[in-house]
Parts: sequence; structure tokens; C-alpha cells
Amino acid sequence: MTEVARDVDEVRGLAQLAFEELSGAANGLHGLHGAIAGRAFRATGAGALPARVLHDAISSGVYAGLGGATRLIGVAADAGLARRPVRDGRALSTSPRGALAIGVLNGLVGDRLEREQSDLHEPMSVRVDGRAVPLRPGPLAESFPGAGPRLVVFIHGLMETEFSWRLGEATRGGTYATRLHDELGYTPVELRYNTGRHISENGSALADLLDELVDTWPVEVEQIGLVGHSMGGLVARSACYRASERDDPWVRRVGHVVSLGSPHMGAPLAQGVHWAAGMLHKLPETRPLAQFLRRRSAGIRDLRQGSLVDDDWQGSDPDALAAVACREVPLLEGATHCFVAATVTRSPRHRVGRLLGDCLVLEPSASGRSRARRIPFDAEHGMHLGGAHHLALLNHPEVYDRLRDWLADDL
Repeated sequence: MTEVARDVDEVRGLAQLAFEELSGAANGLHGLHGAIAGRAFRATGAGALPARVLHDAISSGVYAGLGGATRLIGVAADAGLARRPVRDGRALSTSPRGALAIGVLNGLVGDRLEREQSDLHEPMSVRVDGRAVPLRPGPLAESFPGAGPRLVVFIHGLMETEFSWRLGEATRGGTYATRLHDELGYTPVELRYNTGRHISENGSALADLLDELVDTWPVEVEQIGLVGHSMGGLVARSACYRASERDDPWVRRVGHVVSLGSPHMGAPLAQGVHWAAGMLHKLPETRPLAQFLRRRSAGIRDLRQGSLVDDDWQGSDPDALAAVACREVPLLEGATHCFVAATVTRSPRHRVGRLLGDCLVLEPSASGRSRARRIPFDAEHGMHLGGAHHLALLNHPEVYDRLRDWLADDL
């Protein structure tokens, strides 16, 4: 599970990706231009054939030139970056702003970055001050000098990093992590992972990481609480299922699994993009736009239904409009499962609140219910937060109060 040491250069990787995307954009524009021009020439009849031949030749040359020039500039830039001294290849992702940029890229095309072994891809890891902590006794003891027997593990959402939990830290008097440590004695463990991968793949990675973490933690682990924001709540559920199937020792120590604004029934934006891509692909004029939308990552695709296991995507057409229903995954036995659902309106029954939810996830989905499906959450372990948006769940006083009360039950 521990990342294999290798020379990396995130700045160079970012430049490579940028020039690849610019070169691809020229091809996409050529396709869009050609489709529109083709329809116009067909409408004018056979008499327009000479003009069409001339037009196609000129436009092909122009777009080929743009793409070729972009690739040449990219090669020159890469050569220049390769010659410069690199003191810290991960310097970009260890700062909050740099981590945000790479987190967004991972959310959009992280599966591709992993396949290409890009320096922008980072395996799931424990993070302290933005840096990955090797899961070995020495580094763990040094990074967690006050390590205790009760852990609370924070799993961020799509396009986020562990820095996301610091939203409003100055005005809130701290983060969930710092306050749970100070008030209840939990040792907080923050993770970072590539949110563009399949949720089930990240779930397996989380199960492996926790197995290794518990085995090498400085003291014997007695209790684990899992707190996931958005996609992170789905990754936590997937990890618990995978670990219970394998009978991993760590999973028997999990007391609470908390999801904050997690789309257990799917997210409307992911569903809308999926249908938009399917509709746009039907016409040659809009097919290049459809191809662009279809490049979205596996992680984004999984948010369409809240898929948690490999069976939901292996051997299936990811662009099929009539998708097969995702497999229902049972909740971890012996653990208390809690959820927080937010709406931008005070009441979840308000028309605007029902339509927008927290701007990204609807209240029924975060609560684990829909017309066709239902996650067996107990209502007493749920909470509705009114007048709040999706990102507010990362650090909100009312959410913290409930989180503290839930985790206090394990003391």
C-alpha cells in the first residue's frame, strides 16, 4: 500500500497534461467545425462541391498546424523543465493551493493519470502537513507523537484533498479533527486519494491502507471512526464492505461510519452529464462536445448511482443510457451508520430545497432513500442541516456537535 519511491516532478507533469489537452482541443474544434460545415454544404447541393473541397483542405491544414505547433511547443517546454534541478517533486501538492489544483485534475481525469503513470497521480495515503506518511512504525510515531488507541479517519470528497477539511478554520475555532482530538481524545488521521478512480477501487485501497495502518500504529488500536464527505462517505462504505468480505481485523474496530452529504442514491449533476453526453452524441455537430463529456473520470461516472463495487462497472458500457441497476451493498454490521443531509433552504420540504438539495446532492440521496432504493439508515442517527451548501458540511458547528455526540458513544 505504501507508495514506491520514484523521481517525480509535478510541475513537469502539469505542463505535459496542459499541452496534451491543448493539442486535443484543436482536434475537437476541427471535428465541430467540420460537422457544422458539412451540414451547410449538404444543404447547398452538388454545386458547392468545389467550395467544400477547398474549405476542407484549408481547415484541415489550419487545425493540423495548430495541433502540431502545440505539440512542438509542449515538447520544447518539457525538455526545458526536464533540465532544471528539482528539489522536491511533490512541492506543488503539499501546499493548499497546489493540492487543490491537482485534486481537481484528479477528480476530472484521475483514472487516466493513473493509467499513464503521471506524476500528478498519487496513491491513497495518510497525510500530515500535506505530505504522505509512510506506513512504517518510525515515520508514524514521528508524525503522530501523541498517537492514541482511538482513531477518527477523514475521507474527503470528489476533487478535494485533506486540506478541504480546513474550510473556515479560523472562524470556526478549529476543524473537526482538532476539536475531536481536544474534546474526546481521538487521534485524527487525514487521507488523500485520487478521486477520479472508481469508488470501488478507492474502497479497496482504503481497506488495504487501514489494514496496514492498524498493524503499524504506535499503540494498539481499540476504536475507529470513519468520517466521509460526499464521495468520501461512499468510499468508506465500500471499504467496510470489502474488508468485511475479507474479514480484515481493522473492520471489527469500527464503531461509527459517518457520511456528510454523500450521494448514496446518486448525484443529479453526474446523472445530467451522463444523459447530456448521450443526447449530444446523436448529432454529428454536437458529437465533439459529447466526446469531451465522455472523458469524465470513472469516479464521476460512479456518482451517477452511488456505485460501490467492481461488479457495477466491470464489463459494462460506461456510456449506455439504460444502465443496469447498481448492486446493493449491506451496511457494516456492528457499526453505527450516521448521515448528514443538507439543503440550501431551512426546510427540506421547501420546493427550492427539494430541487437543489445542498446544490450538489439532494436530501433523499444523502439520507439513503429514493423511490426505488433505500439504505437502511436509522432516522435517529441522521441529521438535516438547513440553509447550508455542500461544502459547508466540511466544517460546520452544528455538524460538529452531532459528530462529537455520535463518536462520544464509543468512549
